[in-house]
Order: sequence, then C-alpha cells, then structure tokens
Amino acid sequence: MGGKTGKFLGVPYDWRPLTKERLKSRWWNPDEPRLFTPKALGWGFDVNFARLFGRRGKGSSPGS
Repeated sequence: MGGKTGKFLGVPYDWRPLTKERLKSRWWNPDEPRLFTPKALGWGFDVNFARLFGRRGKGSSPGS
C-alpha cells in the first residue's frame, strides 16, 4: 500500500478525503455497470444502489 488509492491483496482502497461527488459515484451511479464498486473511503467495496434497483444509465438500451 504505497499511495492513497490502489489495491492490496486484490481489494481496493481509497484513503483520500471523502467528497460528495465520489460518494455519489460509488453509491448511486446508473452508468456504472458494476454492482460492487471500490469504497468511497476505506478498504473494500460499496454497493451501487442504482444497479441493485435496476436503474440504467442514459447510454443503456432498454433490452440490455
């Protein structure tokens, strides 16, 4: 773990000061295809609730 962001043993970490923009991009981002995103602050994963509830981004087609 050399910097403020990266991976350790395959698990992401982010020790930068938390911002509203990063929190929103990790917790509610319909354009992000992943359900589990790197934590906004700390070590591990957050849940992208937009994906969990089936929301799709602007670039997604209805059938995808």
